Amino acid sequence: MDIKLVVFDMAGTTVKDKNNVSFALMDALADEGIRTEIDEINQVMGYPKPIAIEKLLALKCTDKAKITSKYIQEIHSNFVDKMVQYYETSKEVGEKSGVQETFKILKESGIKVGIDTGFSREIADTIFERLGWQEGETFDFSVTSDEVENGRPYPDMVFHLMEKAGVEDAAQVAKVGDTGSDMMQGKTAGCALVVGVTTGSWSKDDLANEYHTHLIAELPEILDIIGLHQPS
Repeated sequence: MDIKLVVFDMAGTTVKDKNNVSFALMDALADEGIRTEIDEINQVMGYPKPIAIEKLLALKCTDKAKITSKYIQEIHSNFVDKMVQYYETSKEVGEKSGVQETFKILKESGIKVGIDTGFSREIADTIFERLGWQEGETFDFSVTSDEVENGRPYPDMVFHLMEKAGVEDAAQVAKVGDTGSDMMQGKTAGCALVVGVTTGSWSKDDLANEYHTHLIAELPEILDIIGLHQPS
């Protein structure tokens, strides 16, 4: 298979996440007196977080007149603060099993490694620093949802990374993520492979109901799909 670029999501896909992102978003909404359930939060994981907040407010906020851009940004700023603190200090922060080995084999095989995320740049860079990931070394390129016109499920971030990687045909791109919006992003971009990771925020059963070409539990499985050898 002639894959030239693999685009990986962050939280739940390459970065450990025990619903920590969901709980931070839940807490940010709770600070405004808006109570949500974890299942409701998980349904909007993968979206740019301001969009996720807007969707949750539309669902849960009784005073619709309050749902303004300013109000959404205030909640998002609170969420960002909670996430930055978590990723800077929590002992639970870490990369998922086999991530760097997978990146290394892809890069050694001439395949570019891209990172995309529904996080803002501030949070993404906090994670990179905490994990010691270096752009141009650990992975090739990254893009965050606040750096493109439209975040997931739109294909903008995939197209941005394709441009950086010099890949013109989405038939040479694999998209890997753990949410429905990741799967839809890969589909709308026209990626040859759209791979769901079943050990993130969405279950195997949930992802099975979304568009995908493959489902995997561990990241190194992508190597077999592409036709490369997994690390022993």
